[in-house]
Amino acid sequence: MTTASNRLIMPHPLTMVGNDGSLERRLIAQLGPDTVFMMGDNPAHAAMPERPSLLDFFRYRFGAIVRNHLAQSALHAIRAGHSESVVMACLLHDIAMGALIHAEHGYWSAQLVRPYVSAEIAWAIEKHQALRFLPDPAVGYDYPEIYQSFFGQDYVPPPHIRKEAAAARQHPWYMTSRIITLNDVYSFESDETPELGQFEDIIGRNFRQPEEGLGFDGSPVAHMWRTMIWPENFL
Repeated sequence: MTTASNRLIMPHPLTMVGNDGSLERRLIAQLGPDTVFMMGDNPAHAAMPERPSLLDFFRYRFGAIVRNHLAQSALHAIRAGHSESVVMACLLHDIAMGALIHAEHGYWSAQLVRPYVSAEIAWAIEKHQALRFLPDPAVGYDYPEIYQSFFGQDYVPPPHIRKEAAAARQHPWYMTSRIITLNDVYSFESDETPELGQFEDIIGRNFRQPEEGLGFDGSPVAHMWRTMIWPENFL
C-alpha cells in the first residue's frame, strides 16, 4: 500500500469513449511524490473480507437500488412458489449492474456467475437481456411501460436482440428466463427492503462459493470480481 496521501482516480475508458485525452493528461500532470493513481483499497468504500462471499458483494459493493431490486425479484419468486433455481436466477439476473456495468448487463451477469451456478441459471440470466424486450401475453408479460420512458416511444431493439429473443423462446429453459422478466419489471417497490440473510440457504444450495473467496479462486471470471473489489484501480 502506498504512503502517498493523495490518490487520483482515472475514469474508466468506457466513460471516456472518443475523448481527446485532455483529462488523462491533466491527471498525469498532477502526479508527484505525494500524488499517485489509486491502487488497492479505497477508504471511501467498505472493506471487503479476505475471502469474499456472494452476499459480501451485495452488502459492501452493490448500489442500494440494484441490491434492493435483486432481493425483491428473488422474494417475488419465492412468494410465487417458484423453484430454487428460478429464485437464484432472479437474485443474480442484474448482478453486473451492482458494481460493474450497465450495457449488455444480462450477458455480463451470466458470465460473472457461470462457474458457480447451474447451466440453466446462467442461461436464464443471459437470455433475459433479450427476452425483456419481447412481450409474451400468454404468460402475462407485456412490454414494460417504463421502457418507453427509458428508451422513447419509438425505440426498436436491434436485430441481434430480436433474433436472440426469438431463439430463446424455443428453448426448453425459456420459462426460467421468462420468469426473471416477470419478476424483474415489478421489483422496484421503494417501501420494501428484503433482508439478504433470508437467501443464505438458497445460495448455499445453488451457488458454488469458492473457498478462496470470489475473485481469488483462479476461475476465468475471477478478475471481474476483483474489479468490483477494487473498482478504481488504475491498472
